[in-house]
Amino acid sequence: MLSMTGYGKAEYAEEGIALTVEIRTVNNRNFDFNAKTPRAFISLEDKIRKTVSQYVSRGRVDLFLNFTDSTENSASIDVNLERAEQYALAAKKISEKLGVQNDCTVSVIMKMPEVIIDNSATDVEGLSERLLETVKEACEKLNAMRRTEGEKLVADMLGRMSEIERIAAAIKLRAPLVATEYKEKLRARIEEALAGVNYDEARLLSEVAFYTDRVNIDEELTRLSSHIAQFRKIVLTEGAGKKLDFLMQEFNREANTVCSKSNDIEVTSLALSLKNEIEKVREQVQNLE
Repeated sequence: MLSMTGYGKAEYAEEGIALTVEIRTVNNRNFDFNAKTPRAFISLEDKIRKTVSQYVSRGRVDLFLNFTDSTENSASIDVNLERAEQYALAAKKISEKLGVQNDCTVSVIMKMPEVIIDNSATDVEGLSERLLETVKEACEKLNAMRRTEGEKLVADMLGRMSEIERIAAAIKLRAPLVATEYKEKLRARIEEALAGVNYDEARLLSEVAFYTDRVNIDEELTRLSSHIAQFRKIVLTEGAGKKLDFLMQEFNREANTVCSKSNDIEVTSLALSLKNEIEKVREQVQNLE
């Protein structure tokens, strides 16, 4: 099982070419890919995305690509003097026409479009294979970290699942006593109110039966036991984060029903502890791919 949170970095350096790929992932319900690459590599972003998607199926992915080219053809820069002259003349005309100071300098003109021409020819397609190999290496390191984190999450959740099972067992042990105690309390109140007058035992038993049916949580506890077994099975499956997310909603539903049916302080206290543990597991599930 993989965590959705991780980091991976890979580098390539050879013959004056240096590539650095960094990948960071965080929680997200779907696959959300964002790449920050030099302009020259925009044409390769789709290939990069497809490569990353082979390693990450869910989560927000931020990829950062740094590139330097120190080969001979990387330092070829020309100046379009005709275009620079046009900008200088335009600045002079504006100054004379409006009567303002002409503050046009060489550095200003150099920043104008099409004045500086970068002839450095980075063979992007030629670098494609090496770039994608570097991306794959970064993804492998990312997944190694995510797997380590995922194993810790699974161990923690399985421990909490055992606690959920223990609490459910305590509720199951206590639940039958609730009806018995209610019967005795009801009998005592009736006898106290009637002060020795005979009463209809059948009516008493009928009331107890109605109460017992109303607070019965056997079905909820049975389903909860089934959910626990399913969780332990699914959590060992790769890429089952969404399934576990849906399953935890079912856990919550059963716990809420137990709380709503409870008319006993001890059962209510146990049910609240149950909800607390379920919520902790649900938060951890949000971190799984």
